[in-house]
Amino acid sequence: MADTEKHVRADAPSVDRSVLGRFWTVPNMLTLSRLVLAMPIAILVLVRGSLGWIIALTLAAVATDWFDGRLARWSQSVSGWGKVLDPLVDKIGGGAIVLSLVIRGSLPLWFAGVMVARDALIVLGGVRLAQRFGHLSSSMLAGKIAVTAVALAVLAALLEADPPVMRFCVVASTALLVYSFLRYTWRYFAIVRASKRDEAARARKPAATVAG
Repeated sequence: MADTEKHVRADAPSVDRSVLGRFWTVPNMLTLSRLVLAMPIAILVLVRGSLGWIIALTLAAVATDWFDGRLARWSQSVSGWGKVLDPLVDKIGGGAIVLSLVIRGSLPLWFAGVMVARDALIVLGGVRLAQRFGHLSSSMLAGKIAVTAVALAVLAALLEADPPVMRFCVVASTALLVYSFLRYTWRYFAIVRASKRDEAARARKPAATVAG
């Protein structure tokens, strides 16, 4: 338990509100451009547009995802905004594409419901931690694996895979979405416990100093 809470502190250190830093940076604009690219992708998916254009725009979005963090580190412009925007943009963009597939009948509605509910709760939890304790948490490995599984399910739907393959992709990605949500939930409560303990320790320290 001690090692776990040490990991929690390292993963989501207590920070001042100013940690968000500058919003208008080149890496952050690259991140936002991914959201701009997601909209035409979602429309093309909805109207069963050119698969070539869908793939080209998706590759461009993937490129921005690869470059934004590296550019931020190279230019020493890593900011809290980047940590907030990156997963948020991915959730909004991915949700729009999945919704397009649901509307056109390629994915079940309940799948989109599970994905949207999971993402909304994770975002709300992150907002709560930032407001209450000043924590900015990064994405977890379990979450990245789940997103990769969803991407494969989306690809299978776009390629109109055989029903058994499609069912496997949907069930597997749903299981990983639920598992990753449980991991995020566990981390949320671990951060809350550790933060409250730190607050209690800081409250006792001045009292001890006065008594001394």
